[in-house]
Amino acid sequence: MAEVINMPRLSDTMEEGTVAKWLKNVGDKVEEGDILAEIETDKATMEFESFHEGTLLHIGIEEGDGAPVDSLLAIIGEEGEDISGLLNGSGGSSEAEKEEDTAEPEAEESSAPASAPANIPEGVEIVTMPRLSDTMEEGTVASWLKSVGDEVEEGDILAEIETDKATMEFESFYSGTLLHIGIQEGEGAPVDSLLAIIGPEGTDVDAILKAHASGGAAKSAPKKEASKEEATKAEETSKKEETATATQDGQRIFASPLAKKIAEEKGINLADVKGTGDNGRIVKKDIENFTPATKTAPSVEKTEATPAVAPVALPVGEESIEEVKNSTMRKVIAKRLGESKFTAPHYYLTIEVDMDNAKASRVQINNLPDTKVSFNDMVLKACAMALKKHPQVNTSWNGDTTVYKHHVHMGVAVAVDEGLVVPVIKFADQLSLTQLGTAVKDLAGRARNKKIKPDEMEGSTFTVSNLGMFGILEFTSIINQPNSAILSVGAIVDKPVVKNGEIVPGSTMKITLACDHRTVDGATGAQFLQTLRAYLENPVTMLA
Repeated sequence: MAEVINMPRLSDTMEEGTVAKWLKNVGDKVEEGDILAEIETDKATMEFESFHEGTLLHIGIEEGDGAPVDSLLAIIGEEGEDISGLLNGSGGSSEAEKEEDTAEPEAEESSAPASAPANIPEGVEIVTMPRLSDTMEEGTVASWLKSVGDEVEEGDILAEIETDKATMEFESFYSGTLLHIGIQEGEGAPVDSLLAIIGPEGTDVDAILKAHASGGAAKSAPKKEASKEEATKAEETSKKEETATATQDGQRIFASPLAKKIAEEKGINLADVKGTGDNGRIVKKDIENFTPATKTAPSVEKTEATPAVAPVALPVGEESIEEVKNSTMRKVIAKRLGESKFTAPHYYLTIEVDMDNAKASRVQINNLPDTKVSFNDMVLKACAMALKKHPQVNTSWNGDTTVYKHHVHMGVAVAVDEGLVVPVIKFADQLSLTQLGTAVKDLAGRARNKKIKPDEMEGSTFTVSNLGMFGILEFTSIINQPNSAILSVGAIVDKPVVKNGEIVPGSTMKITLACDHRTVDGATGAQFLQTLRAYLENPVTMLA
């Protein structure tokens, strides 16, 4: 009896998997313990072995495609076994149904999309938009490294794909000629959209596109034709209903109703406009492109009752706007931060920190050979140590439960050309100041050069955003979900301060903690900031 194999859950946080590679083909014999495929999870690419014996009868998820856990992955059974019932359960169509549908024209029409893939010639491969990160919902083609007609070898880089986290190289799993590009440079599309077609040179691409297209596209074609007919009729009607306007010399000027309406709104005399339509007819673009000729104002004879009025020089210019398509990263930033702001009840706590000792300590530390520590490194170290003393801040809201993280993975907000990314320093509490500094420089540099990996931007338990280097004195940040808090760091300011009852020169820095009130109460957030200030005002305690 045939066995249905579903997408396995290969990690505790896995919600969906991507088939990186099939090691068996339909028709191959499978023994218990054989490796069926390599499955890419949210954490790693792992081998998935079969627990059944038989023949691989069906593959439900193609290489490069992703699907949720428990989706139909494959079917194993006896050679020649009828699996139509199992496919029907997963939304497929059987050969028996196709034969029955032949007797009924309406049913045959509805089953056509299901049989379309069978029309794709052997050796032709449909390449779809890959899922390059666990949170990726759509991708944008940053650049194509191959053109239509180029030969492609397995492993060649086809394109650079911009995901919600980074721009990554996408390599081909097939060899052949690049026959078709489905998504142009700069365009975005959902995961699994048709990206490209690879196959033998000379293949009829139009036939493949028709075979790949869904039933909805085929059915919408008549509608498109109808809309064209309607547009033609509307245009003919518009011409028939065009307005004839008499000019001063008795000639008649013909203009479309829309052109007449726009001219009336703009105060344009149709007699002054030259038409570019059929038979000199004035159309919309003629009105939009019309520039009135400069006319000399008639002279006015001055009288005692009419005082002279000085002309007012009004500004002359052209209104101009530019609409720029949002990148995938920018759209994801908007979506995630919107979800965080409107889901988590934010509140903010601000304190001012005396940075005199921190400045003096940094000078001494940086005098050591091959050592370079920034104020940001000090803040990160202080946060990591404070989180260990206040575990309630190092949590995540999970509906019915609160998840306490016993490790400290520090997210560091980094500005890039496309927006904002948050590289994550793993186990930050176990790193020294100099190790933290090295890690931040490495991750931030690779983030700006688009060389950072998706897993290096995942798993943060707390985030720090520092705008002090831009002269920002104080600001608030939106929590980076699923964190419970984020720290906003302002600039260090030299100003008069009161110490021991006297006004003396000093250096201070304002820091603001944004907290999720579902997990962090006000008193808890305040205690965390007190501990953080103690570390920053006495840096020697961080070196112990």
